[in-house]
Amino acid sequence: MGFRQKGLRMLAAVGLAGQLAACGSVPRTAYTAEQAVGASVPGIPGARVYADASVETIAELAANPQRRSAGFTYLALSGGGGDGAYGAGVLNGWTASGRRPEFTLVSGVSTGALIAPFAFLGAAYDPYLTEFYTSGVAGELVASPNIANVLFGSGLFGDGRLRGLIDRYVTSDLIRAVAEEHAKGRRLLVVTTNLDSQRAVIWNMGAIAASGVPNARELFRDVLAASASIPAVFPPQFIDVSAGDARFQEMHVDGSVVTPVFTLPQTLLLRDGRIRTGGKAEIYVVINGRLEPDFELTKDNTLSIVERSFTTASRARSRATLTATYALARSNGIGFNLTYIDENGPKASAAKGFDTAYMRALYAEGLEKGRSGTFWQHTVPAAPAVRATLSAVAN
Repeated sequence: MGFRQKGLRMLAAVGLAGQLAACGSVPRTAYTAEQAVGASVPGIPGARVYADASVETIAELAANPQRRSAGFTYLALSGGGGDGAYGAGVLNGWTASGRRPEFTLVSGVSTGALIAPFAFLGAAYDPYLTEFYTSGVAGELVASPNIANVLFGSGLFGDGRLRGLIDRYVTSDLIRAVAEEHAKGRRLLVVTTNLDSQRAVIWNMGAIAASGVPNARELFRDVLAASASIPAVFPPQFIDVSAGDARFQEMHVDGSVVTPVFTLPQTLLLRDGRIRTGGKAEIYVVINGRLEPDFELTKDNTLSIVERSFTTASRARSRATLTATYALARSNGIGFNLTYIDENGPKASAAKGFDTAYMRALYAEGLEKGRSGTFWQHTVPAAPAVRATLSAVAN
């Protein structure tokens, strides 16, 4: 049973206590929709933009003037909880193959956000990925769930646990290294969901690291935690912002609520536009999970239906994003490269969220694929039924 499912079942056990939970919540400082639109992070210009902003606005956030004529190499890392072990293995295997490039741009959502800083900084940080996903430390995230946290808090596993684990790895040295790479024109982006505004937010982590503000490390950590904060399982993160003279906090949760993987801006994917690459360009997408539909008899109860619906919706959103990205890449001569957990990987029925044995199996699969150098697909896979039809026609 995955930790999402465990969380849902625990929440159901206390469903009748909703009024108690409301009484235990802490009042928030109110702010208006107008203030939300104009809100910014004090002391860090260009720290973030909404994911549905104009192409020009997002391009300015990700601008790298030093590399305008050199093309780009872009790595996009998806959400997926403990399935992030697959992406960690892929990156380490890719390093071992001797073919892993230096990425111009790295984006991460949810567990992909936790991987992203290490992927951005390069092979020297591979051991951190191995440790995080295979040593058992990630299991601390979902150990000893507490119903009281649901009743009187905002997450099954309590406040501070996720941030505390991230704090082990987001050191002053890591912040300094990210800032140095940002100064070279490389970009590290992380996606969260602003629940107040119901919009995805793209954070420029290099700008935060290089800002020099006293709370840069704390904000960097909180953005990573927010991106991975599955609603009701982990508490949301409150981020201080300002609009004019007003000071208030936005509530941010898992970026996968809006987009399981961030490749290109929505406004760009929705139009048939041209991209100026300035040279050879490649997009690499690592999906920390499965893409293809798989049959499973769903139990006729609320929790099973909700869980199955969540998985179905997430895969559908991922496929839609990938299909649009592939089409745009193809029309602009950009290389499209995709990897995900295929049907030969550890079966979904064996998944246990952040269970160490499961993550080690996924890590090993990704590691072997990365070493082989043949793990990239260059199109979006068709659904099984479509593949079967095409095969029948071909034969």
